[in-house]
Amino acid sequence: MRPGELRQAEWSEFNFDTNEWRIPAHKMKMREQHIVPLATQAIAVLLELKCLTGSGQYVFPGIRTPKRPISNNTINAALRRLGYTKDEMTAHGFRSMACTILNEQGWHKDAIERQLAHAERNSVRAAYNYAEHLSARREMMQAWADYLDKLKVT
Repeated sequence: MRPGELRQAEWSEFNFDTNEWRIPAHKMKMREQHIVPLATQAIAVLLELKCLTGSGQYVFPGIRTPKRPISNNTINAALRRLGYTKDEMTAHGFRSMACTILNEQGWHKDAIERQLAHAERNSVRAAYNYAEHLSARREMMQAWADYLDKLKVT
């Protein structure tokens, strides 16, 4: 997800029965609802986090007031504290990294682009194609989470 969409995530948008995060249209860059299939690892992290922030509106509430989400700079500031320079990694850079690696792994480009909530650039195709590719995206997101788990071990 884009950093802004992540930081504004609300608990009411998550469905733990279907393992989905449904981001309302007004929060999305393209102004369309976006469905995010959640891997089992993501669900586990969210359930841990729910113990800490689940009584409020936001998954990532601000430190000064829980009535607002974390600031635009919080994720990048955390990366700097971890030792990453702005040339090495940014919050938005995780999207680019995932896109590149998923393409290299051979996942279908339509599923990747839909997962990233990118608009179709071909206007004719955009007018007719409303496919969500949810089944492929569920499989892809679980494979992505498994891939990241393997990186932790090595």
